[in-house]
Amino acid sequence: MVLVLYLKRLYRSVDAEKKQVSALFEYATEGIILTNDRGEIVLANPEALSLFAYGKNEMIGRNIDILIPSKFRPHHAGYRKGYYQNPGNRKMGHGRDLYAVRKNGSEFPVEVSLSHYKQNDQQFVIAFIVDITQRKEAELILREQKAQLERITDDIKLLNTQLENKVEERTLILKEALGELEKSQSELSEALSKERELNEIKSRFVSMASHEFRTPLAIVLSSASLLSRYQLTEEQEKRDKHIYRIKNSVNHLNDLLQDFLSFGKLQEGNFFTDVYNFDIPTLLQETVDEIKALLKPGQTIEVHFEGEQNFVSDKRVLKNVLMNLLGNAIKFSPENKSIILKAISTENELLISIADKGIGIAEEDQQYLFSTFYRGKNAVNIQGTGLGLHIVSRYINLLQGKITYESKLNEGTTFYIRLPKMEKQIVSAE
Repeated sequence: MVLVLYLKRLYRSVDAEKKQVSALFEYATEGIILTNDRGEIVLANPEALSLFAYGKNEMIGRNIDILIPSKFRPHHAGYRKGYYQNPGNRKMGHGRDLYAVRKNGSEFPVEVSLSHYKQNDQQFVIAFIVDITQRKEAELILREQKAQLERITDDIKLLNTQLENKVEERTLILKEALGELEKSQSELSEALSKERELNEIKSRFVSMASHEFRTPLAIVLSSASLLSRYQLTEEQEKRDKHIYRIKNSVNHLNDLLQDFLSFGKLQEGNFFTDVYNFDIPTLLQETVDEIKALLKPGQTIEVHFEGEQNFVSDKRVLKNVLMNLLGNAIKFSPENKSIILKAISTENELLISIADKGIGIAEEDQQYLFSTFYRGKNAVNIQGTGLGLHIVSRYINLLQGKITYESKLNEGTTFYIRLPKMEKQIVSAE
């Protein structure tokens, strides 16, 4: 009795499991196809029949190759045989697309998973098949959207690059415009500065000219008037005195006019250097001979020279420089003092120094020494235009040289000139 009850329970249990397996097979959402070791379809669930559009028993007994597109069938038998030799649970089509064919010949993409089992020494294969048409369509849409997004991204990058180029171009134009504006402002500022300087120069000139020209002209006028009074022979000494005063005043006026003429030419850029080879000792001697007439009683000029006799520069300009500096040394030195003129010539340059024992230059005046119309506080009562040293510095620049000085108040001044040997040419002062 107990055995009968056990067998009944066992039968009910097996029957229930069969029903569950049958339900799983019948109602599965994946297509399920069972094949034997010859590739013949043994079972196909309703979802598989629906996928491939076959009737209930139309697939049974037929080879699985009917579900394979014709272009893949020649290789499928080999793949199937290989699987039977090495069976296992696997997904087919890894890394490549799989396609199946319906009864009407239309193809559609699928995903296939394989499993196997043995029964009575016969090999069976279970294929789980899913139609992935919608997934492929979604992937296609996704790829198209991705490609479109990449195109949009590329377009944005291109637009961004073009925009950056335009911004850079606009920035460059703006920088150039700002540069031009700054240049214009600088030129305007410079022009205003030059105008102020010119007005200041004009003011100084009027002030200086009214004083410097009036004094010698008054001396000439008064001396000329007095000369007419001295007609007797014994009055020759008095006549000579006034003639001497007239000559000195005329020479002073000539110096003034020469300074103004040189300054005007330099300012207008109408002054040119004429560079050629000349003899230095001869230049020094000529200059001293011409300037001797200005020497005060007891004053002397000592000349020292050594080195190469010939030098290439503008002799005329250099002579004007020496005349000006020697004239200042004479003017600002007392009687019975010596002025030392030294020159050392090498293959490539000429060094000149002019030293006096005169009144010197105050330290507070030295920074303005080469300015136009500027005169030191201790020289206001001595004749001069305030242009001489400015002209000298311009001349030295024309000769591509440098001028420096040392000075102590009431002890004297020494000017140092360093000139390079120049190429033979004509150079404008502009």
